[in-house]
Amino acid sequence: MSEIDPEAFAQLVRDVRILKDIEAIKRLRYAYFRSMDTAQFDEFREVLTPDFSAHYVGSSYEFFASNRDEFVEMISQSFSTNMAATHQGHHPEIDIIDETNATGRWYLQDVVYKYHTNELIYGTAIYTDRYERRADGWKIAYSEYYRVIEVIEFPPRPPKFVGHYLATHGTKVDG
Repeated sequence: MSEIDPEAFAQLVRDVRILKDIEAIKRLRYAYFRSMDTAQFDEFREVLTPDFSAHYVGSSYEFFASNRDEFVEMISQSFSTNMAATHQGHHPEIDIIDETNATGRWYLQDVVYKYHTNELIYGTAIYTDRYERRADGWKIAYSEYYRVIEVIEFPPRPPKFVGHYLATHGTKVDG
């Protein structure tokens, strides 16, 4: 039986830690999309650092948030009973910088329908994130995206949704 090379073993331990961190960050980003689309705003808040900031650029908008509370408030008001939405993040490119910092890039595909304006919005975007490991795990510290494709349509009649989760779980708003 041969002896284990201590350097090779230490490298294996580092590699496994990196793979576990990457998987944790994937789950974090998936939880972000799921909790947003299902109006689970307490969970949504928990995937972000308190000093989280964001910068999102679409064809007709540019949004900044300088902290988690501002961002969660904006999202909770947007994901209301007057909206149907789905967001899917694909093709993660995650780099572990060190024990407590990582970066990531995601390809977003989304569909949003706003009942009050009869807008059907769909398209893609590239998210670029910065993550921090905190005492309670990895969190999103910064996020930005730019739209690759953004389509806005005003259908002649509203789509017939036979299921609409936000109708009963989204933030209640008038109009």
